[in-house]
Formats: sequence, C-alpha cells, structure tokens
Amino acid sequence: MKDRPILLVEDDFNLRTALAQTLGLAGYRVLEADDGTAALEILDDSLVSAVVTDYQMKPMDGCQLLRKIRKHHPQLPVLMVTAHGTIPHAVETILEGATDYLIKPFSAQVLVEKLESMIPEPRCTDNTLAVDPVTVEILNLAKKVAVSDTTVLLQGESGTGKEVFAQVIHQESDRASGPFVAINCAAIPENMLEALLFGHEKGAFTGAHEARAGKFEQASRGTLLLDEVSEMDLGLQAKLLRVLQEREVERIGGKTGIPLDVRVIATTNRDLRQEVLEGRFREDLYYRLSVFPITLPPLRDRPGDIIPLTGYFLQNFCQDKRPVPQLTEETQQRLMQYAWPGNVRELQNLVQRTLILCSGNIIHAHELRFEGALTLVHKPVRETGTPDENQDLHESMQSVEGKLIIRALSQGGGSRKHAAEILGISPRTLRYKIARLRNAGVRIPDHQGPAMLENTL
Repeated sequence: MKDRPILLVEDDFNLRTALAQTLGLAGYRVLEADDGTAALEILDDSLVSAVVTDYQMKPMDGCQLLRKIRKHHPQLPVLMVTAHGTIPHAVETILEGATDYLIKPFSAQVLVEKLESMIPEPRCTDNTLAVDPVTVEILNLAKKVAVSDTTVLLQGESGTGKEVFAQVIHQESDRASGPFVAINCAAIPENMLEALLFGHEKGAFTGAHEARAGKFEQASRGTLLLDEVSEMDLGLQAKLLRVLQEREVERIGGKTGIPLDVRVIATTNRDLRQEVLEGRFREDLYYRLSVFPITLPPLRDRPGDIIPLTGYFLQNFCQDKRPVPQLTEETQQRLMQYAWPGNVRELQNLVQRTLILCSGNIIHAHELRFEGALTLVHKPVRETGTPDENQDLHESMQSVEGKLIIRALSQGGGSRKHAAEILGISPRTLRYKIARLRNAGVRIPDHQGPAMLENTL
C-alpha cells in the first residue's frame, strides 16, 4: 500500500466504485468523495498524496474544486479526468493548476502510470540509505553545495533519484523553510510550459481568465526544480536563459519584470554536452545551469544501496498493515545480480509487486517478478552490452516502433532531426522515445556509428 491515500472525486457512483477498485488493485488506499464540497472536507481532515477528480460535476465542477485546492494546497498533485478532451479545455485545466489530465475513456494502466509520475518518490534522505561509498560521497557533495545558492545540474539515468537529491539540497539549505516547487519539462506540452514557468496576466491569451503566478514566482525564497530540462524547446530555452541572467521574470502579457529570489536546480537524463554539440540545447544555457554538476550513477553501479533500499521500500509499503517480510540469502543475491535498467524506481515497483505475491513473512527468490525476464544480468552491464543483457532487451527491440527508430537514426547518420522527419514525428517525441530505449540499455546510433545496431535488429 502507498504511504498516503488518493482522494477520488466522482459524482457517478458506478464509475467511482470502478476507479476505486482499480486504484486498490494497484496498491493505493482510496478516500472517496461524491462532490467538491465533500472533497474539501476530506482535505481539511486528511493528508492525501494526490487528488483524482472528474471535471463535470455539480454544483461545483472540477475546475472550481481545483482553484480551491490550489489556494490551500498549492503543491498537491491533481489529476483532472474529462470527457471533453479539446485542446482549449486541456490548456485551461493545466493553467488552472492541474498537474495532468486524462481524457475518457482510458485504461486502468494509463491511470496508474499517470499517478505514479505525479506522486513524488519517497525521500530517501536518511544517511543509512546511502550505504554504497559512491552514494555516500555524492550525498556529502550535495549537502556541501546546499549551503550556497549555486545552481546545480543533476545528471543521471531515469529513476536514479535525481528529484530525491534535489530535495536533499533544498532541505539542507537556508531555503528549507521556503517552498520546493518542481515542474517536469518533459510532461508539459510546449504551448503550456512557458505560461506555467513564467506566469501570465489576465487576457494574455485565450483561456487566461485571470492573472496567475508562474513556477518561478511560486518558488520565491525557496527552490525551483526544472526536471528534465533537456526536453525544453530551443525557443523557450532562450527565454529561460534571460530569466536566469536577469534574476527577474516577466509574465506573459506583462510589461514589467518581477524580481526573483529563487534557487534553481535542473535535472536531465541526457548528456547535455552532446545535446549542445548536436544543436538541441543552447550552450550558454548549459553553462548557466551546470555551475555545479552532479552525476548520479545508475543503481547497478552502486550495489551497496540495493538491499538497504529494498528494506526501506518494504517498510514503507507495509507500515502497520502487515509485518515486514525478510529476504532470504538467495533473494538478496538475485537482487544484487539484476541489472536494474529502471534504477531505484524499478526497485520500488518490484518491491510493491512482490508484496502482493508474498503472503508470508519471508520473500523467496521465485516470488520476485522483474519487469523483464526473471533471470537477467549476473554481472554489471557494460556499455557494449552482454549476451544476458541482449537477451533481456530482445523483447523491447522486437517492437516495430523500436526497430523503425533505430533504422531511421542509422539512415540519417545518427541525426535526430533527420530521423524525426523520416518517422513523421516531432523531435520532442523522438527524444522521449529514444530516452526510453536508452534507459532499457539500448545503444543509440550516433554520428560516428550509424549502423552499430544493425545486428541487433
């Protein structure tokens, strides 16, 4: 079970019951409300991890509820569910402060994935969880830089805990009493990201019914986390650079600058130096953000953390609901031998799945359900790949989409722009799909090796 419950707001009894069952099967505790008033009463009495609310409700619709939630709970994740998936409505929903939205009908898997991306990972800031010497060194480094207002760039694969370390830096700084505001630059459509970052004045564009502060203003006297900053459009990068240089922000439709007092932390799962060389990231912005770069190694390169993190997640999910199961020696060996392409986030998911299958007080090796094959890599994964790794990647590379992406990159000599044109998709979408392949351990063709994966295909 998750740490805090989900608040589900839906006036249709049958749909609310079905959604509650879906969330329950995914391991969430659910609090139910049949209208906005009941939802606000629950929020006054209970701590929740996120709100899932329908848009069409009476007498208070989802947007009205959202405004009230943002007034009293500005950082609470809110997922808006709507049957009216027009672009203007989506823009309005995001601008009102929704973290994300879903268009009916949707699958149970999509709902769960949305919530998992919205809810912050547990804060593993206890030094006992930094057992591996590599992690201990990085944690100490993060705490040292925290005492200054220096801009920090956290680099590493998806799921390595970049946001957790950003929170450590915030909590160890003089700004700890101020807000910690995070925005995922990869999850927000490009036409909305600028308004969310910088804010807007009333009437600045269609749907701007009132003036709204952006994330920079919301993070005043605190910390702003620009998550996956490498996914930002080049045009917006230029505007971000100006804000960082001038230390002031001008809202869309505004005429005067607003002074800023905010510490900026950026994260990326990409090699920003390479992005600069390939023209996808501004060099001047790169040097503005990487004043103090910290690289987080993948979980497979800090094996000393695997068992302590497993114990942390077991205790977190069990809480007072059941005794915390123990790991057999064989189970621990299996955990240590696995390659962890999804890093800490994958470990967290594995623990949750295992608790569902394990009814006793001991977790045996056969009860571990990895996302790929049950037996994977039995030694560290190298950049060139191992036979075991390639066997695990076989299924992911069987997808037509994966093959087409690799072939398009190979044909274009590694050029992302050329590949996007061949595939008929936007460069932003291609970058996202390439990142998923890379996180699975797939080598991506570059300008020097256009056909390095021909044999894999």
